[in-house]
Amino acid sequence: MDKGTVAGIALSVGGITAGLLLEGGHLSQVLQPTAALIVFGGTLGAVLLQHPLSTVIQAAASLKIVAFEPQLRPSEVISRLVMLAQKARRDGIISLDKELEAIPDPFTRRALMLAIDGTEPAELRAMMQFELDTTADAEEDLSRVWDSCGGFAPTIGIIGAVLGLIQVMQHLDKIDEVGRGIAVAFVATIYGVGFANLAALPIAGKLRHRMRDRQVLRELTLEGIVSILEGVNPRMLEAKLNGFIREHEPTVARGAAKSKPAKAAAGANPLSKGDPS
Repeated sequence: MDKGTVAGIALSVGGITAGLLLEGGHLSQVLQPTAALIVFGGTLGAVLLQHPLSTVIQAAASLKIVAFEPQLRPSEVISRLVMLAQKARRDGIISLDKELEAIPDPFTRRALMLAIDGTEPAELRAMMQFELDTTADAEEDLSRVWDSCGGFAPTIGIIGAVLGLIQVMQHLDKIDEVGRGIAVAFVATIYGVGFANLAALPIAGKLRHRMRDRQVLRELTLEGIVSILEGVNPRMLEAKLNGFIREHEPTVARGAAKSKPAKAAAGANPLSKGDPS
């Protein structure tokens, strides 16, 4: 699990719950199934109206990207590319054909296949850059789904509160129950605002950050494979890719700074590790 995600959930939920209890409240006061049905059902319906079903399903599945740390660091990707550069320099670019089966990442495998097939560096870069742009647009749609949840939920919560107040106003003859009824009516507002600001919008932000990190790793991979095709020295390639990380994504530069030297990378085979994207 991502430590930041766990800490964020614990602090937000724990702080609000502690504040409620310190004020003499009880959890039962905010546990209202009807309010939850109105807010979450209404929000989901509005999101499905705005986005395709397949995109909403993918957005829900993307929660695992938010909850868990990325499997690969830039340093690991750089080590793999340096190892491929050393092999290509020693045995020729065709020798990398044997390494394709050990590469789980489809993007890296496609780019490397084009390089092995003799594609010109400029043409290879153009083809894979188009795929990069298309993938980035598709991933941005996932964060937009959570942004939509954050936008709709508070409004749906207000609708729930108004519905509750309507019910209260119909029973003004029982004045002793009016105060309790109003309190219950506003629970829907708590659900809507709480879900938007403690879940949906933070998830959208972290998902956008994660997707950007993945995009940077793809750009790093493309830059490395094009450099291998151009015959760049492995040591120069390592320095170039470390500089690429520092320039394009300062937040992941710490991982790139730990990249192994080219000689150390030659003795390891990181090809069997997970998907860099």
